[in-house]
Amino acid sequence: MKTQPISMKERADALHLSGKWQEAMPLYARYLARHPADAGAWTNFGILLRKTKNYEQALLAQKRAFALDPHSGDMHNNLANILGDMGELEQSCALRLELIAKAPDSPDQIALAGRSMRIAGDLDRAITYLSKAVETYPDDAELRMQLAFSHLTAGNYAEGFAHYQARWEQAEITPPKVAKPKWAGEDIAGKTIMVFPEQGFGDCVLFARFMPWLASLGARVILLAKPQIAPMLAKIKGVDLLISDPADAPEFDVWTSMLDIPMHAFASGIGIPECTKLSLPDDSVSHAKRDVSPHQNLFKIGVVWSGSATYKGNDSRRFDHKHLLRLAAIDEVQCYSLYKGPYLDAFHRDGTSGLIVDLASSDRSFADSAAVIAEMDLIVTMDTAIAHIAGVLGKPVWNLLHWDGFWLYGKSSTTTPWYPNMRLYRQPKPRDWDAVFDEVVSDLKSLMSSWKTPHG
Repeated sequence: MKTQPISMKERADALHLSGKWQEAMPLYARYLARHPADAGAWTNFGILLRKTKNYEQALLAQKRAFALDPHSGDMHNNLANILGDMGELEQSCALRLELIAKAPDSPDQIALAGRSMRIAGDLDRAITYLSKAVETYPDDAELRMQLAFSHLTAGNYAEGFAHYQARWEQAEITPPKVAKPKWAGEDIAGKTIMVFPEQGFGDCVLFARFMPWLASLGARVILLAKPQIAPMLAKIKGVDLLISDPADAPEFDVWTSMLDIPMHAFASGIGIPECTKLSLPDDSVSHAKRDVSPHQNLFKIGVVWSGSATYKGNDSRRFDHKHLLRLAAIDEVQCYSLYKGPYLDAFHRDGTSGLIVDLASSDRSFADSAAVIAEMDLIVTMDTAIAHIAGVLGKPVWNLLHWDGFWLYGKSSTTTPWYPNMRLYRQPKPRDWDAVFDEVVSDLKSLMSSWKTPHG
């Protein structure tokens, strides 16, 4: 009988490690009901709860583990992780600094401490702290990445993009398999350079503005764009040839990534370039005009509540589509969904699609999305490609940011120099979308009161 609880814990740990999280959960609960003084079981249970996004429960579990074994490095680290998730950044950072004081040779913990400082908005402290660490550990890619994000968030773009080169040393990004050398900033006048896309569709739209600067160096520029976004870039300035299949590439001398160009551009002393001009195919425009014509006299708002479901940070930045019903309830407003993805099932299943018109399901490419955006009076979206497309098109866009937003938007401003027509709304704390929508609804009602005057 005495061995049964131990066996239960071992089975819970084994199920946990094998990814059978729902089977492990009740075993941890049963074991801990009998052995509440087992710090290791509490912290493993807390890790599982965090993986399953039960953050409040995870915090309680890790606090119990820490109280039982406050000298354990694992307990410090695991409690710091969940405190960071919950926005308790000062406490999270303090725990990491305690760990570093005991074990100074801990670049991973130093990187996480610097990250906490950045997310908390203490950018000067983060930059000073991480710069010193990079001097000590110059080959640590994660330290340099955290320093990059701190500089970029602070608007130090030349320094930030220089350190951002560290991403090539991490597993998430792999360079294209080409025989030609990578451009390192040397003279390319009279040469042909191939520009490869990197990361998401929004990144391509954002950084396409650097193509004219690249062309100004005297090079012939070939841009490879993913098929879903290529039609919008058909007439982009600075690009001599646009292709969407690497097999169609002609001979070139050097290559670069779209996200490496800003490093060279900002190092040359330029400011933030103006947005590029997107192309809207005639058939996309005609389809968009037809689809919105039944509500032509209403205030039209394009809405998005999620980005790509495969993006690891999507759960933090997306919100429940039902929040958008608060916008749809305002007189003379008609909302249109510009979202395309797996979360549409719930949107249709609960009847929201009868109130917010789904215009994205039949989109063939982002050019169709862009044409619909052009017909809107306002875009309200979380931070995804649609936000960037609306920004480039010059449409009023309200970008709803989660508490740890993209570096592009700084830490506190309601505007960004990258998109002058964009208004930023920020979560006051993690997962608090109610407060964000309180502000959005209030601002929209004010906007509608002035809109009704010439229209009604």
